Amino acid sequence: MPSNKPIGIFDSGIGGLTIAHSISQLLPNEELIFFGDTAHLPYGNKSARAVKHYADKIVELLLKRSCKIIVIACNTASSVAFNDLNKKYGDQSIIINVINPVVQYALDAIQSRSIGIIGTKRTISSRAYPKKIKELNPTTLVSSMATPLLAQMIEEGFYNNNISKAIIHDYLSRKTLQDIDSLILGCTHYPLIKDEINDYYKGIVHVLDSTDIVAMEVKNTLGKYDMRNESGKVVEHNFYVSDFTSSFQETTKIFFKEQVPLKEFPIWDFDQATFD
Repeated sequence: MPSNKPIGIFDSGIGGLTIAHSISQLLPNEELIFFGDTAHLPYGNKSARAVKHYADKIVELLLKRSCKIIVIACNTASSVAFNDLNKKYGDQSIIINVINPVVQYALDAIQSRSIGIIGTKRTISSRAYPKKIKELNPTTLVSSMATPLLAQMIEEGFYNNNISKAIIHDYLSRKTLQDIDSLILGCTHYPLIKDEINDYYKGIVHVLDSTDIVAMEVKNTLGKYDMRNESGKVVEHNFYVSDFTSSFQETTKIFFKEQVPLKEFPIWDFDQATFD
């Protein structure tokens, strides 16, 4: 596939912009197409069947734009839809999820032996992280806990304050997460509270999020298949959502470090159209 083709990134909302931003910083020559399915957020409380359907339609759209790599920047979609998407579309584009690179990093780079995982109800109930960890290292201890308030808290702007500190402390102090040496942040919203989580653990626990790890995975994959865009031309990123509101537009500043122009691509057009 030509190296000047874009990288596609999608999420259930716009939290995946944390990963998009990291990729844009690490790979400034690469064009990004981001799609946030804001009409159906959050995926975390949807059925696996529904999430698979939404993800399938979004990947079809990104393939119409000839994306050379598609990043599932959503832990829930990664946990329930990746295998099906990879089987169906893997011969048309390289598909990367947010789970495998982080687990590999935890086991190889940090050599974790007792890993905690926090995320949405759907991500945790899928057991995607424990399955991958046990597949790579059966002796690793794994503790998982759903933390459904955190993503909503972040989207409402409650982080780096007393409210977020109290909620984070309540979750992390529970028995399930005791005696771990690493904590995987299994939601693309959570990098925004990583510092608060680090403050809670005071350096005793490695806190891992997907942003830089997945960006490096994308970079390494592009290098492996000789698909890096080295043209040096100025690239233009495109950001789409399935349901536009001014609040989504404003919130992009939280996740991408700057406000980005969102374009609406209504969900009802999924079966019959392509991006502008």
